[in-house]
Amino acid sequence: MNDLAPAPFGGLAHGVFLARVADQPAVSPAARLGQGAFLALRLIDLLRSDGAPVAPDVFRYQHAATERYCEELDRDAPEAAHLVGLVHSAQDAHRSGRVALLGPALFAYAHFLEDEGQYEEALDVLETMRAVGEGKLREPDLIAAQLRHARVLRKLGRFEEAENVYTAAGERAERAGDRYSQLLSRIGCTNITFYRGNLEAAQSSYEAILADAALAGERDAQARAEHGLGSTHEVRGRRDTAVSHFWNAFQLYDDEPSKLRVLNDLGVTLRALGAYAAAERAFLRVIRSDGHDETINPVIEMMHLCSARDDRLGFERWREHAAAREGEMTPNAHVDFYLKWGVGLARFGNFARAADILAASRTLAAEHGLHEFEFRIERIQAGLPECKREMAARSPLDQEPQYDFEPVREVAASLAQLVG
Repeated sequence: MNDLAPAPFGGLAHGVFLARVADQPAVSPAARLGQGAFLALRLIDLLRSDGAPVAPDVFRYQHAATERYCEELDRDAPEAAHLVGLVHSAQDAHRSGRVALLGPALFAYAHFLEDEGQYEEALDVLETMRAVGEGKLREPDLIAAQLRHARVLRKLGRFEEAENVYTAAGERAERAGDRYSQLLSRIGCTNITFYRGNLEAAQSSYEAILADAALAGERDAQARAEHGLGSTHEVRGRRDTAVSHFWNAFQLYDDEPSKLRVLNDLGVTLRALGAYAAAERAFLRVIRSDGHDETINPVIEMMHLCSARDDRLGFERWREHAAAREGEMTPNAHVDFYLKWGVGLARFGNFARAADILAASRTLAAEHGLHEFEFRIERIQAGLPECKREMAARSPLDQEPQYDFEPVREVAASLAQLVG
């Protein structure tokens, strides 16, 4: 066995996948999938050129054992299909001597893990792709893997590492004459600038990228820059401008998942502006999308929207929808659900229950190291007494807040046509 395999965890290559056993019984579906991933990646390690040569019989034996294990996994689990694909790709690569055949399966599995919030596992797969494929995979595949690697590092908050990998990917793309990947590298670095809080620099960079992408005719890069500008303006409090950028991004994106992500961001901004009907249309468009597996966020936002509209029945209905999927939530979504549940209860005057739910939300945030959430929840908890006094003195609102921004009216009208 090659002991030089990438991404060691606890001293064992690919051991990050075995960490699932710490949280699950060894025979549980999740633990078995983790064991299957460990075996599949150890099989792929045999194809590395920097390790000791492996006798054909050794590969055949290990392949047969790994294939048998993966074929016995839960067939209804999407991850099981990825693992079977990895094992078959490894066999094809070994038979043909073309390691490049591994690229698509490894990249698809890393993408799946990232979407599931399994970032450390995604990094392991991407590092395996680099280690096995360097000099053997197609250059576009290696650049794409490098960009994805940087993206996952950014999601883990490892900003300096992510920036270095984005820069390296951009340099590699420049040497290859890959203009689109160069733009993605710049967008990635600008995203890091945004998350570090340098909003003025991020805005300037997104604007420059948008202009260059337009000149190059790179529509997807334009969409991503518009999306980034929308997020930057939203955080800077320029929500009417943010709405325009989000809508531009929606129109430019060609792929459905990206369209749905920006629609969710648009809905959040419209809700903050008081454009409740338009926000509802945006969220419902995402929730009703066929085959979209990230609908939990707009469900939580719909719950939050109903509490803002003083719609108790709607709030409870959407809360029940969200609660039914609590076991599937990522840590961020789980904390956000409890936070907005607590805020909703406070809006309806149930302050004792709101305090309990907010406390649970803060505990979840602390457990997962989500410090920004912790600070936000702490501020809301501190404001509950004042909120209670204001509610006792206020008169009921008979209508939604009014907004008077031309860009918002235009987007609201477009959403009405889109959703109906």
